[in-house]
Amino acid sequence: MAALDTTRTTFGSYGLVGRIGATFNAWVSAIVEWNDARVTRNALATLTDRELDDIGMCRGDIDDVAQSGRAF
Repeated sequence: MAALDTTRTTFGSYGLVGRIGATFNAWVSAIVEWNDARVTRNALATLTDRELDDIGMCRGDIDDVAQSGRAF
């Protein structure tokens, strides 16, 4: 899973530069979350029904787990 440090202010915290930095940070965070969900969905989709059953899931649960970012 990717990590993005949002605790440091690298673009300034006030004014136009701060707003641009916050917008850029929001875009990057959205892309990272989308990619994590995509990777999770692809990894779970490669498992067999038996393997999914072993971890307490079925095929219908894959999208929910990928979107929420956590297991049941």
